[in-house]
Amino acid sequence: MTAILFGLLLLLLLVGVPVAFALGLAAIATIWQGELMPMLIVPQEMIRSINSFPLLAIPFFILAGNLMQSGGISQRLVAFSRTLVGSLNGGLAMVAIVTSAFFAAISGSGAATTAAVGAILIPAMVAQGYSASYAAANQAASGALGVIIPPSIPLILYAISANQSVGDMFAAGFLPGFVVVGGLMIFAWLHALRHPAVRDAPAGMKEILHAGWKAVLALLMPPLILGGIYGGVVTPTEAAVIAVAYSLIVGVVIYREMPLSALPTILRDSAITSAVVLSIIATAGLYGRIILSLQVPAALSEFVIGAINSPWLFIILVNVLLLFVGMFLEAAAAILIFTPILLPIAINFGIHPVHFGIIMVVNLAMGMFTPPVGLNLFIASSLSRVSIARLSVAVLPFVALMLAILMIISFVPWLSLVLTGR
Repeated sequence: MTAILFGLLLLLLLVGVPVAFALGLAAIATIWQGELMPMLIVPQEMIRSINSFPLLAIPFFILAGNLMQSGGISQRLVAFSRTLVGSLNGGLAMVAIVTSAFFAAISGSGAATTAAVGAILIPAMVAQGYSASYAAANQAASGALGVIIPPSIPLILYAISANQSVGDMFAAGFLPGFVVVGGLMIFAWLHALRHPAVRDAPAGMKEILHAGWKAVLALLMPPLILGGIYGGVVTPTEAAVIAVAYSLIVGVVIYREMPLSALPTILRDSAITSAVVLSIIATAGLYGRIILSLQVPAALSEFVIGAINSPWLFIILVNVLLLFVGMFLEAAAAILIFTPILLPIAINFGIHPVHFGIIMVVNLAMGMFTPPVGLNLFIASSLSRVSIARLSVAVLPFVALMLAILMIISFVPWLSLVLTGR
């Protein structure tokens, strides 16, 4: 039955069946073939998987990201970031990184970050002398910050799957996120030494303050959302609703860059994206139920603990596994499938669940800009008109950089745990 469950899923994914349908069909086939349980369990388990108050944060954060993308917030963040780092070597590449970090702290979505920031900065980087392939690769990698820096949809999914606090997972994502930002900015500076491009003129304090004032409503959003969560005033779901209301008011009433006529399109796009994510969660919940029924986690845990006696070796093997998985499977599905399997083993090795969650999310963030299914890669390709083949080569240095950062995050638990008080 285990061979059918995993083998059929792999086969369906290889032939291009959408992830949600592949998970559901593999689970149903296993139930039918092995007569594990009544077929009535299929709709019941799928409904149970999405019948969760914390999961409501996901569609609201998706909607907030789309509202910000249309409401002028991303343009103001770009202008402010240019005054801060635009005059440095590799300045415009750094602007893309810094703006992506700001936008990530608002939207929670890697795809939204890549699209909103890349639409402005990829053409600007090309105009300043950067190659189109480098500009697109830099934005695809920077967009992955959207799933590392809180609020983050994958962090919410892991918290629910691992029965951890969403607030703790958000707190744990801050320092690793800033380590990634620092690594990307150092790489941008080194790249500029070898490939000089036109730089912005140094901005004076008056110009910085002016750009900051214009972007102040956007910059206030992360403290408002995250401060409310950590202060115990609102839950993550309530914070997501506040983010939607804030984005709508700022975009329509204050900035006046989002006409009311655009709302139906924004709501439709948000509903479609939310439906895709929630469909994956529903079928992944059913798939996970079958995994538990077949006692796969217990058997795998017993085997791994018997074969491996070092937590560091286990972390290395998990990283290799998740890097491979992230190349073919979306982050949401990978988290929901592999958390119940791998987390019990990690706990047996003394690895804290929160730290393990950050390892998983950073791993799967890399999958967003690696072929063949990296969503950021496809978005950056369409924005830059660089072929996926060329972009896949251009992104390799960023993959190597992220691997080095991943090792630091994996073997320095303090980075993930210090802000949680663990």
